[in-house]
Amino acid sequence: MHKKTIETNKKTNLLEEGYYHYPLQDVKKPQLFRDVFDYDHVPKIIFNNTVVPMGMPKEIWITDTTFRDGQQSMSPFTVEQMVELFKLMSRLGGKKGIVRQSEFFLYSEKDRKAAAACRDLGLPFPEVTSWIRANKQDFQLVKDMEIKETGILVSCSDYHIFKKMNLTRAQAMDKYLGTVKDALDAGIRPRCHFEDITRADFYGFVVPFASELMRLMDESGIPIKIRACDTMGFGVNFSGAAIPRSVQGIIYGLKHYAKVPSALLEWHGHNDFYKVVTNADTAWLYGCAAVNCSLLGVGERTGNCPLEAMAIEYASFKGTSDGMDFTAISDIADYFEKEIGYEIPPRTPFVGKSFNSTRAGIHADGMLKNEEIYNVFDTKKILNRPMTVAINNTSGLAGIAYWINQHFELNGADKINKSHTAVGKMKEVIDKEYADGRCTVMSDEELDAILLAEDAELHKILSAKNKKV
Repeated sequence: MHKKTIETNKKTNLLEEGYYHYPLQDVKKPQLFRDVFDYDHVPKIIFNNTVVPMGMPKEIWITDTTFRDGQQSMSPFTVEQMVELFKLMSRLGGKKGIVRQSEFFLYSEKDRKAAAACRDLGLPFPEVTSWIRANKQDFQLVKDMEIKETGILVSCSDYHIFKKMNLTRAQAMDKYLGTVKDALDAGIRPRCHFEDITRADFYGFVVPFASELMRLMDESGIPIKIRACDTMGFGVNFSGAAIPRSVQGIIYGLKHYAKVPSALLEWHGHNDFYKVVTNADTAWLYGCAAVNCSLLGVGERTGNCPLEAMAIEYASFKGTSDGMDFTAISDIADYFEKEIGYEIPPRTPFVGKSFNSTRAGIHADGMLKNEEIYNVFDTKKILNRPMTVAINNTSGLAGIAYWINQHFELNGADKINKSHTAVGKMKEVIDKEYADGRCTVMSDEELDAILLAEDAELHKILSAKNKKV
C-alpha cells in the first residue's frame, strides 16, 4: 500500500497531507477505462470535483517536434528545408531561447545529416535533441551522433503495454528502465515520453514509474525529463475533471506524488478534440515548464500544438515577448507555402491568409476609421502582416477604399475615403461582376486594372506615391 506523509509546502508554507509512494500495480488484465472509452461512443468526460492548485513555474518555454512528430504527417522535409526552418525557429525564439529544443529522428542518413547540419550552425537555441524507441540498437545511434539529450518512447497506457507490446506492466517498466540506465551510463540526458498518458492508470503505473525515474536521477546526478504525451488528444482542462483525462491533474500529480520538478516536465498534445492549445496553456499554468509543439501544428492525424500559437500565448501570460521575433512567424508561413508547397488553411490564426482579413463592408468601414476596431493587435508591427480586405460583393465602398489605401500604402492625408468618385466607379464594375455570376474574391491585379480603367489619372498619382506598385 502507499505510504502516508506530511510535508510543508514551500510555496504556501502549510502542512499538507499526501500519498507520495505508490507501488507498481502489476495487474493481470489491462485497465482500459471502458466507462470512459467504450469505443462505440464518443469518449466521456468524467468529473470527480477534485480541484488542484494552479502554479505556473517562474520560467516556461517551448520545445519543438516539427522534424520528428511533425514530418510524420507530410512529405518528408529535405535537409535544406530543415536547416532553413531551424534558423527561422531560432529567430522566433530569440536570445533567451524561448524555443529551447528541437528533436530529430536519427533513423535515416538524411535525418542524421539534418541534425548535424542544424547543430553545426552554432546557434545557442534551439538545442538539437533526438528521439528513439526503448531499445539498445536505437540508443547506439544517439551515442554515435554525440547528442546530449534523447527522447525515449515509454508508452504508459495498458492499451500500449498489453495490446501493442504484449507485455505486463512490470515487464514494460523493466524494459524502459534498462534503456534509461543505458543513457545514464553514457552520460546522456534521457527524456521519457509517457505515451498515451491520458488513457493510462495514473496511480497504478504512471506515478510509480515516474518515481522510479526520479530515484535513478538522484543516484546518477543526471536530469531525467518526463514528457506527458496526450497522444490521442483526450486531455481536458475543466476544473474538477477526473484522471486520466485531467491535464491539471496529471501535471499536479507528477509534481506532487512523483516529485518531478517543473523544469523537467513537458506537455505534448494533439488536437483530436480541438483542445490542443488550451491544454498546453493548462499544463503551463499548473506547473509544467515546457510545452512541446510543431511549426503550424503539423503532426499525426489532427496535428500537434502550433508552436507559433504558444509563442503568442507566452507573451499573453508573461506580458512580454522576452526577445522573441514574431515576424519570423510570417516568414515561417511563407516558407512552408512557397518552398515546401504546404497549403495553410486560410482561416488559421496568425498564419492563414484570412487571419487578419475581412470581406464585410461594415468591418472595412470600421477599419477605415480605426483599424484597432477589427484587428486583434497591431499585426503589421508584431507579425509584419498588415490587415487586409478581400473584395467581393459584400465589401462595399469602405472595403474598396481600404483596399486602395493598403495597395498603394497611403497614409495620413494621402488616404482615399469611401466618398471618392473613383471608389464609386470601381464599385459599379465590381457589383456587375457579381451580378453576372462571379463567386470568387477579386485579386489585387484585377482591382488594380479596374482602378486604372476607371480613373487613370488617380492611378498614376497613387503609383507615383508608391514606387513598388
